[in-house]
Amino acid sequence: MKPKNKFQQRVVEASKKLPKLTKEQIQWSKDNVIEHIGRRNEKGKITCTKCGHSWQGVGYLVDTLTDCDCPNCKAKLKVKTTNKRVFRTNYYMTIITACEGYQVIRSIMVKCTARTGKLPEYEHSEVMQRWLAPDGKYCTFAKLRQTMGTMYYDAWIHYTLLELRRENDVYDRIFTDIIYPRQKLIPEIKRTGFKKAFYGQKPLDLFRTLLIDSRTETLLKTGYTKLFKRIMDTGWKNIDNYWQSIRICIRNGYKIKHATMWCDYIDLLRFFEKDLHNAKYVCPTDLKKEHDRYVIKKAKADAQQELEKQLEKEDEYREAKAKFFGLAFFDGVISVRVLESVAEIILEGKLMHHCVGSYHTKEDSLILSACIDGEKIETIEVSLTQLRVIQSRGICNKNTKYHDRIVNLVNQNISLIEERLAA
Repeated sequence: MKPKNKFQQRVVEASKKLPKLTKEQIQWSKDNVIEHIGRRNEKGKITCTKCGHSWQGVGYLVDTLTDCDCPNCKAKLKVKTTNKRVFRTNYYMTIITACEGYQVIRSIMVKCTARTGKLPEYEHSEVMQRWLAPDGKYCTFAKLRQTMGTMYYDAWIHYTLLELRRENDVYDRIFTDIIYPRQKLIPEIKRTGFKKAFYGQKPLDLFRTLLIDSRTETLLKTGYTKLFKRIMDTGWKNIDNYWQSIRICIRNGYKIKHATMWCDYIDLLRFFEKDLHNAKYVCPTDLKKEHDRYVIKKAKADAQQELEKQLEKEDEYREAKAKFFGLAFFDGVISVRVLESVAEIILEGKLMHHCVGSYHTKEDSLILSACIDGEKIETIEVSLTQLRVIQSRGICNKNTKYHDRIVNLVNQNISLIEERLAA
């Protein structure tokens, strides 16, 4: 598309000066982006698809459920027992750079074709660029996508040119989590206190927030990074709900070690109309104790009202979330399933002693429960717009020893949620 304004015209001119990808960047993608397969045959022989080396495995469970490194090339392998001999995979790599005063986020698709017994073949294609100005304005360059006859939103037509495109939410959904370690930042971002940590956010979202809201600089430079991440996870617009209380914490040197719990606690204080400008309330000596006390207090205050409105809310909840009912994941030990009623969510909150009982009203949230042998372990909240886990908590908001495994299990199956969301 042709530039529509002066900003786009300037970016188009600047894009002509963007350097080509280097050999080092491409080699890094081969070494760090690709998830190589360890092909295991029926006799237990494993073949590394990166270097072609073969060896006898220990046993099915050990080979498939534990980490596997190739004895020859030391590559980390994902072992699959299959007769398949050709493996084709696509991955994204993100390069953070600067050009002509703009922050540029470059997305490269790396393709790997691995044939058993042969060295893999690699291809790469730069498919998207996000150009961000110091004032927060941005535009997107991308290749064309195949939009007819395919269910994949990122089916790029690789022979097309990177050109200025009309903004589309598809571009925000492209995977950007694997980032090339050498980054070049514009001065305006450096000054905010950004230290190359993305706190689980997409680079464009993080950089825009840093550039357009000075409160991010305050949080980063005062060390409130956990709180910064929590608010970014739930939507930066929510900063207004906590900012005055955050200022009180900073002024009193109060460190917020559990950001999610503190935000929930402030929400509870607001519900009970407490003074959110008073350090007595917003800077508790024992956050967990005060949080739990208000949780119980609110549960008692809400119990009768919840029961009276339950049937009405059941209908609303079913209408909003019915497409996800029946969705469950299992890794052999842990089972995770979607909670299918308001009553279940309220009961989950009571049994786990945390705030999830009120989350059924969140339009953007999908609530799941993780169990082992029928015993509840953690409760998971998934953002339906970001399609990722934004929190997972055990009893009294504590993480269990299964926390990382639960989060990974849900993230590995996020495509199933996405499919139902699109249905």
